[in-house]
Amino acid sequence: ISHGVYTALSLEIKADAHVRGYVGEKIKLKCTFRSTSSITDKLTIDWTYRPPSSSRTESIFHYQSFQYPTTAGTFRDRISWAGDVYRGDASISISNPTLKDNGTFSCAVKNPPDVHHNIPVTELTVTERGFGIMLSSVALLSVLVFVPSAVVVVLLLVRMGRKSAGLKKRNKSGYKKSSIEVSDDTDQEEADDCMARLCVRCAECLDSDYEETY
Repeated sequence: ISHGVYTALSLEIKADAHVRGYVGEKIKLKCTFRSTSSITDKLTIDWTYRPPSSSRTESIFHYQSFQYPTTAGTFRDRISWAGDVYRGDASISISNPTLKDNGTFSCAVKNPPDVHHNIPVTELTVTERGFGIMLSSVALLSVLVFVPSAVVVVLLLVRMGRKSAGLKKRNKSGYKKSSIEVSDDTDQEEADDCMARLCVRCAECLDSDYEETY
């Protein structure tokens, strides 16, 4: 996780530049500050939220001696205080996050006479936890099916090429198949059957992974 750091006067604020969370799992948005002035009841903390591709911002949390989470809008009853001003912590938490919570969060701290105007921002990305597992299953299917398939196809093409060349020579001389050649044909049929069983088995593995995910 990278950090954005901005300094104005004697106040320094830090916030995580990027935070990733999962639907339904509580997310903490960290924000810390350092001030050369003593903490008083004049200290204020304000968190705002801006949706993706929008210039509209909304206040979701305010602090001044007491905590004032928003009582309206998307984050109603879902923002909670997770900081400690006497330790320089201005963090908050989001309960029951959804995909609609993706966006930019800003943390502003003022501790007169230390006042900060360049506010660090945090980009929040909320995803479904099972999405990554599904991608892993697809990658596993690719390895178990497509790679062996490619190898078998190449081997079959080489074998067919050799047989085709041999058949042309034998047709010219009226050559009759030997017992060994008949055995080779049987081997090719067995290889095709083996490949079919491999595909079915891989599909069963993928279905098993999918069921375990849900």
